[in-house]
Amino acid sequence: MCRAWFILSPRRIMKGNASGTDRAVGMGLVGFSLLLFTYYTIWVIILPFVDSDHVVHQYFLPREYSVILPGIAALILLLCVGTFIGVVTRKNRKPKVD
Repeated sequence: MCRAWFILSPRRIMKGNASGTDRAVGMGLVGFSLLLFTYYTIWVIILPFVDSDHVVHQYFLPREYSVILPGIAALILLLCVGTFIGVVTRKNRKPKVD
């Protein structure tokens, strides 16, 4: 019998070993991501079809930022991932034996 199914079974994943704090932080991150996704979707997809003098435009940044901000976020993400890989690679490097 395949042992991997037991490790990845939905019942085991749902049960988990997460404490209440971990679950609260996780739910907070999910909520923040959902809020950010909803805001960005309205800003980029729906707002161009609304008249520019409508009051809803005061709650959103100018349209140029809809490209600039995700680009900056992507650069920061790549920088963090590259730094993490570099630190882990340096940490796990074996010393040379002569």
